[in-house]
Amino acid sequence: MFLGIDLGTSGIKVIAINDAGEILADHSSPLTVSNPKPLWSEQTPEDWWRALVTAMAGIQLKLGEQTNNIRAIGLSGQMHGATFLDAHGQVLRPCILWNDGRSGLECEELSARLKDFQLRSGNVAMPGFTAPKVMWVAKHEPEVFAKTAKILLPKDYLAFRLTGLYRSDMSDAAGTLWLNPAQRDWDDELLAASGLDRSYMPELLEGCEIAGILSNNAALALGLPQIPVVIGGGDNACGAIGVGVTEPGQAFISLGTSGVLFAVSEGHRASPENTLHAFCHCLPERWHQMSVSLSAANSLAWFAGIVGQTIDALLRELDDSGISETDVSFLPYLSGERTPHNNPNASGLFFGLKNSTGRPQMTLAVLEGVAFSCADGYQAFSAAQTPIHDISLIGGGARSPRWRQMLSDVLQRPMIFRDGGEVGPALGAARLAQLSEHYHLPRIEFNHKVHEICPPPPVLEAHQPDESLQTYYADKLATYRQLYQQTKQLMN
Repeated sequence: MFLGIDLGTSGIKVIAINDAGEILADHSSPLTVSNPKPLWSEQTPEDWWRALVTAMAGIQLKLGEQTNNIRAIGLSGQMHGATFLDAHGQVLRPCILWNDGRSGLECEELSARLKDFQLRSGNVAMPGFTAPKVMWVAKHEPEVFAKTAKILLPKDYLAFRLTGLYRSDMSDAAGTLWLNPAQRDWDDELLAASGLDRSYMPELLEGCEIAGILSNNAALALGLPQIPVVIGGGDNACGAIGVGVTEPGQAFISLGTSGVLFAVSEGHRASPENTLHAFCHCLPERWHQMSVSLSAANSLAWFAGIVGQTIDALLRELDDSGISETDVSFLPYLSGERTPHNNPNASGLFFGLKNSTGRPQMTLAVLEGVAFSCADGYQAFSAAQTPIHDISLIGGGARSPRWRQMLSDVLQRPMIFRDGGEVGPALGAARLAQLSEHYHLPRIEFNHKVHEICPPPPVLEAHQPDESLQTYYADKLATYRQLYQQTKQLMN
């Protein structure tokens, strides 16, 4: 039996799988995000630990004595967060999260300090990445920076709490702007441009390597034996493992808090001019490209909160209304936007409201706006000439059949909704824990194990594009894009 832990933005999810990959138990514990100032997004690392302890208690209730049969733990987590620790491993300030947009000026400074910055990192400097966040802290909170001894990503902080060791993996580390993804190693020049060196960094591992053994204190807190902790990967890379996206040409769209289009590549394919992220996969000798929409399912959750309804109630109301088209348009830039705009100041917007507009029309506009944001990401992949053979759908938003069909219609591509998509990153982490037992094998044999342990889950529904809606969505997409171009000067 293996455990997968996914540290998300809105909660921690823990699942247990058996050797056949079947999910035996799962439990989630919620997290909250603090927004103390405009563009700021933070969480307290201690809250992550408390949520993990709570989630593990739920797993124990479901598994009982079977908990003692767990052989290894795999980790997954939200990327890019900056967690500052002193020389004693104590947290110095709240973690600055992936959707924090305060460090726009630092991005400009970082790019200017190193002429071959994009060549080394393979990516454009964006406020969501870790490096500019650290530069912001060094500038605005020098007392914190002076005490900083280690800077960890969120899941790597959990690894530290579990093992007492500083470790990271290639996929998560690629999102810091300190890794050279082609070399799969920290880059001394990139670190120096941020005022750092390797002493601040954790040791790098492949995603299926063991980071350490569960410490006695952690084992007692979680009710587990002292078993290996496998470092795992960033949430999107682990989500890919969870839905069997391991080979070049395979792709998925995740409708989580953020929206992601992720495609495996045969090597490091940097495409910063198209605002695509080019990272390492969490499997050895594999890479991936990724477009990111900063507010996907979060846009629907935000709207539900504004109108005082649950998401399920809004979707039922939309279905009952019978509408499939709306004159209302929505820009989902509630946290700024990465692909394709790289603009932390981009703002959300409703357009086309009238006295006759009802809540269902606005709900539909939110769903469409997120789908159009994914279409912008797909266009970036097309511009980069990245081959995509098939697309799976994962994430909480993918539970909506209407949203899934809409994505197929907007992109004019078949979409596959698979079983287990909701727990994709946690399942991927558990699968990496299972793969750790075979990491010592010759590479060919190990790759066979990857295919054996990480198959695509069963198809629950396949969506084909409705060609009759192609003109409607093409016109709405054109309006969507024009709205941003005509209003971006007003966004600050």
